[in-house]
Amino acid sequence: MKPGKMNFLKLTGLVASVLIFGTACEKDNNEPVSNTITDVVVANSNFSTLKSAVIKADLQATLKGAGPFTVFAPDDAAFATSGITSSVLNSLTAAQVKSILLYHTIGSKILAAEVPAGPNAKVITAGGDSVFVTKNASGVFINGIKVKTADVAVDNGVIHVIERVLNPPVGNIVETAVASGLDSLVKAVTRATTAPGGDPTLVTTLSNAKLTVFAPTNAAFTELLSALGLTNIDDIPVATLLAVLRYHVVGDRAFSSDLANGSLTMLAGGSITVNLSNGTGGGPTVTGNGNGGNKSNIIATNIVCRNGVVHIIDRVLVP
Repeated sequence: MKPGKMNFLKLTGLVASVLIFGTACEKDNNEPVSNTITDVVVANSNFSTLKSAVIKADLQATLKGAGPFTVFAPDDAAFATSGITSSVLNSLTAAQVKSILLYHTIGSKILAAEVPAGPNAKVITAGGDSVFVTKNASGVFINGIKVKTADVAVDNGVIHVIERVLNPPVGNIVETAVASGLDSLVKAVTRATTAPGGDPTLVTTLSNAKLTVFAPTNAAFTELLSALGLTNIDDIPVATLLAVLRYHVVGDRAFSSDLANGSLTMLAGGSITVNLSNGTGGGPTVTGNGNGGNKSNIIATNIVCRNGVVHIIDRVLVP
């Protein structure tokens, strides 16, 4: 073969290679960019803690799948507000983190406009638990936690950014009180159930009926005993103890998003006064009729139980 002809063939091959390569690059550049839930969480710097949680739970592939999913996503500020730091996250097992994340995930696409008005419409999570959603004039809420950015579009569903982390229930109201270290409340309920003249159905009711309990801290009971001139819960007359305990119970689920300024009727009769902004740091309070105007701060809200919700307060309510 003549040298000129060989050079021509080489040049022709080179041009063809360039054209093929250029076409391939053009095809790659025209492919749509993946925008799944996993992609958004990984790319958004405000989701760094959530990203770590997704990786630890090994849910990257799931949340990148076809779905559709609705994810109520806590951002970094929500994790911080909920007290879940990197060290706390590291202390959890992969199974525990997965359980928490699946509690934030619904196996269908629910836009904000499609959220049931409720209040507290029951929705089943991807992990099989129940969450309760509400839509009202103040916005969209899940388990009383507000959605601060709704309808973040993704290829496989939708993301709603929420203000706090959702915690799956650990048991019924009594079991939750035990797990929360509310020893004085547990002791009071046990005595009011088992002591002569008590109500033998009290523990069963708190364990099974759909209720909300304003649960006093141990320090709140210590303060009550001091005011009564007593040193032990066992010294409180059973009838008095029963009346006080029943005065902390509402006969339905009442998340913080359901509370409003004014009077709230209690299950056993009587009412307490709710104020959403006159507490420590501008937080919510409740006040009993017999508290002499001394309000009780709600220091922890929306602790979900299998049969209701618990709010922790720093003063015992007196009828």
